[in-house]
Amino acid sequence: MSKDNWDIIRAKYVASAVRADQYPQPSLIEAAFIGRSNVGKSSLINSLCRRNGLARVSSTPGKTQTINFYELEAKRVVEGEDERASFYLVDLPGYGFAKTNHNNKDQWSGFISKYLSGSENLGVVCQLIDIRHKPLDSDMECFNWLRSCGLKVQVVLTKSDKLSKNAAMSQKALFKREMGLKEHEIITYSSSQHTMRGELIERIMDALSANGVEQE
Repeated sequence: MSKDNWDIIRAKYVASAVRADQYPQPSLIEAAFIGRSNVGKSSLINSLCRRNGLARVSSTPGKTQTINFYELEAKRVVEGEDERASFYLVDLPGYGFAKTNHNNKDQWSGFISKYLSGSENLGVVCQLIDIRHKPLDSDMECFNWLRSCGLKVQVVLTKSDKLSKNAAMSQKALFKREMGLKEHEIITYSSSQHTMRGELIERIMDALSANGVEQE
């Protein structure tokens, strides 16, 4: 069976929320994005969707203070037939935790932790981390907290274009070792060069397909 890879062909802003009753309807399977306040999350979302300005890029880190929902449509061709799928990309506020007990599950403000631990539609969480640094305590806290909630986590190392190819590979190996990740659980990404865009879309769609993404 021949098939083309998935691509994002449409993206639009749908809603912002701080409470469950503000989440958009009808519900769709969701892929959430989270990272430290200066990790380049908005730029990555714009790159992934090929829509400059879809997610607002701010010069002030931590500007996002609500849970923002975007409806995305993905498409691929299977044996000459179009196959489409819709899902929500969920942009979560950035974190910058102080050191806390690893068992403390109140490290985010209430509405974010409630979304992550309570969403019935959440298929995967993409945790964005700056590739130029070693894993920070806040990154590890976030990762361990997400895993403790039973969530599927895809680690995305951003700003890979800021390093040489060899340095980026070394940093990826460091994160794999420190976080106990398998190869398919971590990926490098450059928002300015869109490197690994197709692979990240494939990984997201694989995760969502395993959790019931609606296909047309």
